[in-house]
Amino acid sequence: MPLDILIEGLLFYKSTPVKKAAIAKQFSQSEAEIAQAITDLQKRLESGALRLLETDTEIQLVTSAELAPYVESWRKTELTADIGKAGAETLAIILYQAPVTRAEIDRIRGVNSSFIIRNLLTRGLIERQATTSGGQGFQFIATPALLAQLGVTKKSELTEFNRITDAIEVFSTEDSPA
Repeated sequence: MPLDILIEGLLFYKSTPVKKAAIAKQFSQSEAEIAQAITDLQKRLESGALRLLETDTEIQLVTSAELAPYVESWRKTELTADIGKAGAETLAIILYQAPVTRAEIDRIRGVNSSFIIRNLLTRGLIERQATTSGGQGFQFIATPALLAQLGVTKKSELTEFNRITDAIEVFSTEDSPA
């Protein structure tokens, strides 16, 4: 499979900026080969809905500027809709387990939570922060505005905080590979 398509797939999967050096390592390619593949990908994306945002060290897939009015309209529609059961479930995991990674949320829920997390981020209910382990991922936490809206000043004031966090801990321990 062509390298530019592999890079596009990786960027789509990650949905966050990815370091060029990490891409070179991932695909065991030289920086020059990665640079050429990035150029090929940029050319291929020129006529579609996506663009390649490139800095000196990272690249990321983004929507084209021409789509901005549509994206804004879709965002407004999303913000007025109910977060639904999946959103409430994901929000509860973040409230009671934060900081928590998307992979941990996915494991607890048993499904991919990318769309739900993006929705909660857009609404300002959660925020992401870089992982402390130096990895490329993010951890998610509740925003102070959400805690204020729930009428609590700290997580430990959430309903049945200790019982729920203990239950999640038991689930995580039983579910993890030996």
